[in-house]
This record gives sequence, C-alpha cells and structure tokens, in this order.
Amino acid sequence: MKFVNYISQWRSAAKEALDHTAITLKFLCWLHVTNNYLCSPTHVYGPSMLPTLNLAGDVILAEHLSPRIGKVGHGDLVVVRSPLNPNRNLTKRIVGMEGDTVTFFDPLRGDATQTVVVPKGHVWIQGDNIYASHDSRHFGPIPYGLIQGKVFFRVWPLDVFGRIDQ
Repeated sequence: MKFVNYISQWRSAAKEALDHTAITLKFLCWLHVTNNYLCSPTHVYGPSMLPTLNLAGDVILAEHLSPRIGKVGHGDLVVVRSPLNPNRNLTKRIVGMEGDTVTFFDPLRGDATQTVVVPKGHVWIQGDNIYASHDSRHFGPIPYGLIQGKVFFRVWPLDVFGRIDQ
C-alpha cells in the first residue's frame, strides 16, 4: 500500500513538473517568434543619429515585417546589420532606394560632393549627423537583405517616450 501511495505522489509531481515545463517552452517559443519576426528592442547609442536619437543611448523598438514585405522607403529609420562587422547592428536613415541618384558630401574626404546611383537590391543609408556617422558614404550602398527592422517607437529615455517620427 505504501508503494502505491509513493507512486501516485511521484506521478502527480511529475505531471506538475511537465506542465510547468510545457508552459515555459511555449513562452520561450513565443518570445523567439516575437523577437525575430515581429518586433524587438534595440539599444542605440553614439553621435551618428543626433539629434533624432540621444548620444547617451536610446532603447527603441524595431518591427521586422516591413523589410520582409518591401515596405521601407526614403526617410525611414532602420536597423541594419553592419556590412563590415556582421556581429554589429547600425541604426541609420534610408536616403536612397534602388535606382536613385544620391549626391552626398563627405566631410572626411574634402569639400567636393560625390554622386552615386544606388544599384538594384540595395539602399543608401546615412546618419543624421554627417560629421560623426560611418555609413554608406564610407562602405557604399548596402544590400536590402541586411535591413533587420524599421524603427517605430522609442522606449527609453522616458522623457521622449513615444513614436519616432520619420
């Protein structure tokens, strides 16, 4: 009789542990799908996007659907995988889409302006602060596939909490 009692207690404890494990796994799957395919937070810092984003750092939300369905365009703030260091993400503004002619000034290369035609399947990105931004002026147009998300909301700091106007 004691043995049967022991087995039934063990069975109920095992069932409860399996239930909690299943709930945890469902949550982790939901978190993975949300973070990789819908929306993810990103910490952005540095001077390249002044005055739009703060020097000390902002936490922004980037949605991942727009780049997948081709709904990003001129003026959109995007998170892109760096073409020079794939372990790093950059936050920049789209200045030119494929086929556009972009004329730009690079203060590091002198006073002359340069003109580039953005090739098919690429975009031209630049930081809002041209004097402190490492962007397409340095590494050229980036492939559309490197766009990770379109920025739509600032979460931190709280004094500027809200939508980010394009």
